[in-house]
Amino acid sequence: MSEPRHVHHRKDYKLGELREDAAGDDPIALFGSWLEAAERDGLPEPHAMSLATMGSHTISSRVVLLRMFDRNGFVFYTNLNSRKAMDIERDPRAALLFFWPDHERQVRIEGKVEHVSEAESDAYFASRPLESRIGAWSSDQSRVVEDREQLEQRFLRWKERFSEGEVPRPMHWGGFRVRPVRIEFWQGRENRLHDRLVYEHMNDGTWMRMRLQP
Repeated sequence: MSEPRHVHHRKDYKLGELREDAAGDDPIALFGSWLEAAERDGLPEPHAMSLATMGSHTISSRVVLLRMFDRNGFVFYTNLNSRKAMDIERDPRAALLFFWPDHERQVRIEGKVEHVSEAESDAYFASRPLESRIGAWSSDQSRVVEDREQLEQRFLRWKERFSEGEVPRPMHWGGFRVRPVRIEFWQGRENRLHDRLVYEHMNDGTWMRMRLQP
């Protein structure tokens, strides 16, 4: 048995602050400004978000990419036969996490998940690169495959099949929208006294903002 390995790395957080007057009352607008800052400063994979779902026995988490957001929610696309999609069909609750370490920021989003419209899925699928569209046909996401060679052969067969025409969206591929009921913004601060502002969605459509202790 290997010996336990203790991790002693510690980072001092001191790049910014998050105060109520600057945060405002609209968490979607605040998220947009944080995302825009991450894009503008060239942070790696600024649209990457951890998606946590509840399966039949365990909670599962993986990284997906944000493809659109507005006041209705946060949208990502996937194979509808994948494990994440099956989890959502069983339990439509999900959590998202954005982490931008270079800005010492994270955003936690909790909400309920719904399918986007067929038109939205069609439009986004049509915007993808050709080989990404073919990949959506060739991969039975989350299913066992014998080896890498078999996977690549499947791709080549589908590529040949679509060599002379358009690549339509497969019915097993589409989008999900996470409609937020709770959004928390975290800004690293000195002495571990981090700023945490959480917004909870009220029945009248407004947001209630609270400060949490770190």
